[in-house]
Amino acid sequence: FLLFTSKQSYREEGYVVLDGLLTPQECDQLRQRMVEIVDEMHVPEHCRTVFSTDHDEQIKGQGNADYFITSGDKIRFFFEKGVFDDKGEFIIPKQRSLNKVGHALHAYEPLYKKVTHSSKVQGIAKKLGLVNPVILQGMYIFKQPGIGGEVTPHQDATFLYTEPLGRVMGLWIALEDATVNNGCLWFIPGSQNNGITRRMVRTPKGTFPLTDFIGREQQYEEDKFVAAPVKKGGVILIHGEVVHRSAANVSEDSRHVYTFHLMENQDTRWSPENWLQPTEELPFTHLYTK
Repeated sequence: FLLFTSKQSYREEGYVVLDGLLTPQECDQLRQRMVEIVDEMHVPEHCRTVFSTDHDEQIKGQGNADYFITSGDKIRFFFEKGVFDDKGEFIIPKQRSLNKVGHALHAYEPLYKKVTHSSKVQGIAKKLGLVNPVILQGMYIFKQPGIGGEVTPHQDATFLYTEPLGRVMGLWIALEDATVNNGCLWFIPGSQNNGITRRMVRTPKGTFPLTDFIGREQQYEEDKFVAAPVKKGGVILIHGEVVHRSAANVSEDSRHVYTFHLMENQDTRWSPENWLQPTEELPFTHLYTK
């Protein structure tokens, strides 16, 4: 599934778009299952957390919330801005209110688990030389029409830090066409070679907020970004240090995605300061099935 030229592209550019990881039917099954999950969701009042990638908003909204920091081994719900009134009631249909659902879909939802461990995904990891990859997180991103917010330029290693760097890869699967109009990803090709300048870390126990940032995101030149549209069923392999972003979705089409992150576990130290930590209930799951 992963051709030699695609492998070269990934190494050089820091990302590669591959068509046809999933069939249209498989995409529709994952989307239908998410409709059911959202229909059944119970949202406690204190959990009406707004998700954002702006520096200060992140510290305030995400990190403050125990709900977020303890979601690594659970299936939890994160909303777009402005979907609740001041009483905490939905002002738009709940199916259109979510930013993402995470972060353990890969472990607890059979359809998502099957895709994550599929022979194609295992084949990609093997062709890239991963000896003992583990799954760090699995999430569903909605990019809702009209309100799906901008994701500012970032590197995944800011949030998923390892020593050495270069051990994390995202797989970003389009469950419907991702286009320039509905908020596809944009990358700076080759930017995975420049290290990182910002880390999101847990603060010492008993302090508030629960996470903070060390360093600041660099300013990037707009004209360096290249759009990466992808057809329904396609996947983008994303190097942990490549700089990427997505614009707000101002179209009338959603841009649903299932995405998960792998880490080469051999000779790698997962930072104990990362927000995401394995738990007794859910250690990081091995990708390769016997």
